[in-house]
Amino acid sequence: MGDLFQLFAVSAVVMGVSQTLSRERIFAPLRARLGGKDTWLGYLMMCPYCVSHYVAFALVPLTGTNVVRVTVGGWPGYLLSWVLSALLITVIAAFFRVVFWFFDESQGLVKRRQRTEEEETATRRIQREQAEQTLNHIHHPHESQPPH
Repeated sequence: MGDLFQLFAVSAVVMGVSQTLSRERIFAPLRARLGGKDTWLGYLMMCPYCVSHYVAFALVPLTGTNVVRVTVGGWPGYLLSWVLSALLITVIAAFFRVVFWFFDESQGLVKRRQRTEEEETATRRIQREQAEQTLNHIHHPHESQPPH
């Protein structure tokens, strides 16, 4: 059970870090310096799935999340376990990214809907005030004229 939690925890971290590196504004200068989508390296830095591979390859040995066991022993076995575990974490992070996208988009839709409702309310208030001023002007035309 601990291995499963570790697997999902590291996958979530990989998703978060790769999303931040590849999409967030704070790393935009780095992505631009690497050439953006116009260069091979820049594209690899702008692709969250691509970045998740690099992050997973770094985090698997740092966290000890070698969840894919192989029968080959020695350093070839460790290397194979490391690569396969990193790939598994990358795939799970991709699923997390899809869930994150739906949550993030739904939050964006909620905020846009709230903003639209606020704008409609403000527009109705302004229209009501203008109608009241027009009615006041019609019913009390002398009050709005300056004294002679």
